[in-house]
Amino acid sequence: MKPPRIGQDEVEFSAIRAQGAGGQNVNKVSNAVHLRFDIAASSLPDALKARLLTWPDSRISSDGVVVIKAQDHRSLVKNQADALARLQALVDDAAVVHPTRRPTKPTKGAQRRRLEGKAQRGAVKAGRGRVNE
Repeated sequence: MKPPRIGQDEVEFSAIRAQGAGGQNVNKVSNAVHLRFDIAASSLPDALKARLLTWPDSRISSDGVVVIKAQDHRSLVKNQADALARLQALVDDAAVVHPTRRPTKPTKGAQRRRLEGKAQRGAVKAGRGRVNE
């Protein structure tokens, strides 16, 4: 099943000033973006909402809001696209349901071969003692 796409109408962007190096430009232009996405109010399926709310990610707050900060680009539009892509990647990861692992036993032949190999190796090591003349 393909994970649902997140539209721009479901997220809230706010422009903030970027941190770090950038000279005089960084002090006067608000090109970084905070993206806020409310999981409970979204149009995602209920099962995916439940998985996201229990997802171990520091970007998801305790009240179920995803906050992503994007400041890699100098353009506000590129930072918005980057934040939206990172949100979509988070939703895509949560949408993948891995099958549960069924524990298996080694076959009788595999157990026998393992023990024969151990016995052979032990015999080689036992023959490494002192030589009596």
